[in-house]
Amino acid sequence: MIALGKYNTLEIERSTSVGLFLTDEEGNEVLLPNKYVPEVYEIGERIEIFCYLDYEERPIATTLKPHIIRNNFGVLKVVEVNQIGAFVDWGLEKQLLVPYREQQTKMIAGKYYTVFCYLDEKSFRLVASTKLDKFLDQENITVQSGEEVDLIVYRFTELGIEVIINQKHKGLIYANEVFKKLNIGDSLKGYIKNVRDDQKIDVALQPIGVKALEPAANTIYNLLVERNGYLELHDKSDPEDIKALLQMSKKTFKKSIGTLFKSKKIIIKNDGIYLNTL
Repeated sequence: MIALGKYNTLEIERSTSVGLFLTDEEGNEVLLPNKYVPEVYEIGERIEIFCYLDYEERPIATTLKPHIIRNNFGVLKVVEVNQIGAFVDWGLEKQLLVPYREQQTKMIAGKYYTVFCYLDEKSFRLVASTKLDKFLDQENITVQSGEEVDLIVYRFTELGIEVIINQKHKGLIYANEVFKKLNIGDSLKGYIKNVRDDQKIDVALQPIGVKALEPAANTIYNLLVERNGYLELHDKSDPEDIKALLQMSKKTFKKSIGTLFKSKKIIIKNDGIYLNTL
């Protein structure tokens, strides 16, 4: 079956005046309009396309790459708001609708929002929603402590920054553990700090435990090399100074310089740390 809102690999069945007709293994077909037809192709060749509905609500194929696919989260810009809802740019000719009933707060043209794209079962149309919590699964947790994961920043709270984990779960990065500026919609790597009994997930931006020491130590060592072998930081430095320069906590900094000292790569003095050139 040809899946709406997703990538499909289909066979080129025939060429017509309006484009190529592509088929799946069950004989279902969809049109790839002339403007998306590759310069070189062969009948019988298989081609990857994205399928969605055109302006007349008919399935249509395109070789364009959308900014979001069905059953995924993404950050999109509102290009128009009318009596139906908000329309967001997802990289295709026809914009994606966010109906008013699916807006957490009223959306404003020109602004970016984190949305979830899904197939509406009643209208059989691809739509998007900013009511994200109902699409996040906290019952069937698929991650574990220490695991590296993909994150999307989607909300700031008093406790910290809420993130979407691996397009599936909601997690929280505590405010006092954020050492760099983040914005809504940022995509980045993170690490599972803890999966709690209440199914809430704590997330960190740095590797957990011993795993954190090697990259942090390398960061310090590389910066020492860049700065001619000296950093005006030491174990009594203000945590905010460490955060501003290295984007890490004082605890991680102290453990890391301890590792570097034990391996005889640095010398620690009252005014800072030095590369050991002996």
